[in-house]
Amino acid sequence: MRVSRAQVAENKRKLLEAAGQLFKTNGFEAVTVNDVMKSAGLTHGGFYSYFESKDDLISQTLTNLKETAEALPTDMAAFAEQYLSLAHKDNFARGCSVAALAPESVRQDGKARLEMTASLRAQYERLSEISPGTSPHDKREAAIGIWSAMVGALILARASNDPKLSQEILDSTRRWIAR
Repeated sequence: MRVSRAQVAENKRKLLEAAGQLFKTNGFEAVTVNDVMKSAGLTHGGFYSYFESKDDLISQTLTNLKETAEALPTDMAAFAEQYLSLAHKDNFARGCSVAALAPESVRQDGKARLEMTASLRAQYERLSEISPGTSPHDKREAAIGIWSAMVGALILARASNDPKLSQEILDSTRRWIAR
């Protein structure tokens, strides 16, 4: 039985969404093709009609995560408040793909690293619009510094098994950004 183009597109959307959540939660290496197919409600045999390889799935997932990023608030302090929250820290599957996958991407092939680089560039562009500064250069520099602090804080807060330290990392970084 032949599948319609609309169904193929919907299946691929499901696969990329499932892969994004699984990769952010478990990492690239711990997730199998079968895990992704099962999570999307599809059979393992159909994988190669959507992707050339697992590496292709990883790179397309990173592209999809970049393209489906949430709208950016118009205020940096409001963005930091949301990003550096306990709810965001604890939600790997729906949380920031950069914080979850940038360390993983270092060990991937060129396509995955290209996609992560494109994601970083896109985020710097977006954040430059709401960053402090009087010139485009100053705004971009602030965007890079603030985004680096936020991603680093989220990674470190997630790494700690001490809830008080996790909260302190998030709160201190949020207050630093607000200044």
